[in-house]
Amino acid sequence: MNKAMLEEMGLHPVWKLRRAEEAPAEACVATMGWDELEAAIASCIKCPLHKGRNRVVVGAGKKKADWLFIGEAPGAEEDMKGEPFVGQAGKLLDNMLASIGLSRQKNVYIANTVKCRPPGNRNPEPAEMAACRPYLSRQIELVEPKLIVLLGRIAAQSVLDSDEPIAALRKKRHSYGGIPAVVTYHPAYLLRNMDDKAKAWEDLCHARRLMKELDPLS
Repeated sequence: MNKAMLEEMGLHPVWKLRRAEEAPAEACVATMGWDELEAAIASCIKCPLHKGRNRVVVGAGKKKADWLFIGEAPGAEEDMKGEPFVGQAGKLLDNMLASIGLSRQKNVYIANTVKCRPPGNRNPEPAEMAACRPYLSRQIELVEPKLIVLLGRIAAQSVLDSDEPIAALRKKRHSYGGIPAVVTYHPAYLLRNMDDKAKAWEDLCHARRLMKELDPLS
């Protein structure tokens, strides 16, 4: 039945029920609490990464934390255990945290730009990070960090929407949604490039000084 006939019968306009998959998913994510968010991430199929995952890796640590550390993507061990930074890079990250008086059990939350492991541990692609961006944005809102530490080039460029190399992003105060952010090397990179550990230590000291400015009692 065409539009003219419907108008003649007084049945125009015609309203169609929007299907669930057509609903604005990002708007829904923006209102979720932790339980809903974790369930949504666990069942997500918005990008091809879900096809090869064993477990999603939502995040770990204190869900209300002054410090938020963001890496790029889960690796093989993270994919099996469902937790971020649990391999050798995770051990190094824990040592880095301890060196400035932090721990994921006490005052840190850890997340990644994507929640599923890319095949072969390759870098996540822009479309994959874009698909996960609403989840990460909501995590940041729920954690309410005073400071964000971005681990590695991929995380830094994605969160800061920048194409600058990590050398240009280090030693600066950045901002994400009004939250101060700093950049340092990813622990996995440091395992392959031990000479840059001293630079990472400088970055951590910079982050600690900045936190003291933000919260003298921290």
